[in-house]
Amino acid sequence: MSTRALVWFKRDLRLADHAPLAAAAACDEALALYVIEPGWLASPEFDPQHQAFALACLAPLRAALAARGLPLVVRHGPLPQVLDELRRAFAFTHLFSHEETGPLWTWDRDKRVAAWCRREGVAWQELPQTGVVRRLRSRQGWAGRWQRRMDAPAVAAPAAWRGVRGPLAEAAAAPLPTPAGLGLAAARPLPPAGEEAAAATLDGFLAARGREYRRTLSSPLEAEAGCSRLSAHLAFGALSMRQVHQATEARIAALKRDAAAGVDPEARSFAYHLRGFAGRLRWHCHFMQKLEDEPQIEQRNFARACDGLREDAFDRARFEAWCEGRTGYPMVDACMRQLRATGWLNFRMRAMLVSFGAYHLWLHWREPGLFLARQFLDFEPGIHWSQMQMQSGTTGINTLRIYSPAKQQRDHDPGFAYIRRWVPEYGTPAYPAPVVDERSALARAKERLYGLRRTADARAEADAIQQRHGSRKSGLPPSGARAQAGRKRAAAAAGGSGGPGTQRQPDLFASLPAEGDE
Repeated sequence: MSTRALVWFKRDLRLADHAPLAAAAACDEALALYVIEPGWLASPEFDPQHQAFALACLAPLRAALAARGLPLVVRHGPLPQVLDELRRAFAFTHLFSHEETGPLWTWDRDKRVAAWCRREGVAWQELPQTGVVRRLRSRQGWAGRWQRRMDAPAVAAPAAWRGVRGPLAEAAAAPLPTPAGLGLAAARPLPPAGEEAAAATLDGFLAARGREYRRTLSSPLEAEAGCSRLSAHLAFGALSMRQVHQATEARIAALKRDAAAGVDPEARSFAYHLRGFAGRLRWHCHFMQKLEDEPQIEQRNFARACDGLREDAFDRARFEAWCEGRTGYPMVDACMRQLRATGWLNFRMRAMLVSFGAYHLWLHWREPGLFLARQFLDFEPGIHWSQMQMQSGTTGINTLRIYSPAKQQRDHDPGFAYIRRWVPEYGTPAYPAPVVDERSALARAKERLYGLRRTADARAEADAIQQRHGSRKSGLPPSGARAQAGRKRAAAAAGGSGGPGTQRQPDLFASLPAEGDE
């Protein structure tokens, strides 16, 4: 019996290290598919920049596949309806795709696809592409599994496929849809997209830009060049986590050899900075695993003891001021305006935006999270929702980290260059007064949150959350003097106050790659 493969591209828009493509090469005939899904376009976290970037990744990918004999067709419609229509023209026996840890709408869509495949007798094989483990029973040993996956050889791209011929192959050569043709608003300017652009970004970072990574990643001025800037490429799969991990480890090893040989006097320092980046690659998948294990965290609090804490007190005027970058706190407003203009912001400033919204403005994280998801080109659901809750104090297990906008300005923009760039009216009558008084707003926030965390129910729930989702390296809350020291360290890093909770987690936010950096 002949086998016909359909490769379904989702957020894995590359040729290299692509297991579904390799699996399809073993079949008698093959076709590749990308679907523009109405469910995505209608989702509350979607922005036209996301589809525009995906289409920009598709153009070089489709050309590379065609050169090796594999046509890639693009369809616009719901799944599994698209599969049903395509199967009438190409009676595929196998469907190959990567696993996806996405918003709830993707989970629901995958259930429909699975039911369709069972009904139609199509064998659907989903293959892992990150360190996220499906149907994980325990976090014990997770780090080792991540390491083994990342150290395994990358999947070689097939030299050729026995691609389908005829009308479908001809359709695969038609012009790609455009955002305008899809009825989408114009996207903000986008960075270069696709596999080649992603590889060049990685090479540039490992060759030179990452030389001061640990020092520059917190600064909104220096992070633009000093961070890896790989997060969008990873979010859309223009390169794999394994590719980044292995290239980084190879570069660190080479730098250590250069240092030992005395070839480069700065090699040891460069390797130190890249080791910090390598550590963040591990945290990338750690946070995604949380959403994989508990999909509901994109819609409800990690710690149910926090239910009702902010939801009924949501202040729409404060929220809109935060969204528009007119809170009267110039560092907050500058960060929001940069993000809205460019689709990117460095890790510490992302964390400060969420902390300010959660503690100063007392906003429940869900609506701010949706707004930020639309702004981030590198929106990665697992990292995004885990970090929205971590920075809002609703995980139940993380130290409360309250960022002082004034301290962030003193530390990272002492000359006001960043603020002048993004908030030119600062210091004039046109700039608004602060929407809240910082001292009184934070006093109320701390009183409510610390009081909640001291309750017996909250403590018991925190133990269960730590067991299911916590890093096995951080462990449960320290006690005595060590706990007090941990809280002080967290408070000093944030420029605000720590509080009861577990040991401080690393600074991360949104589609890291690592970047924390995003």
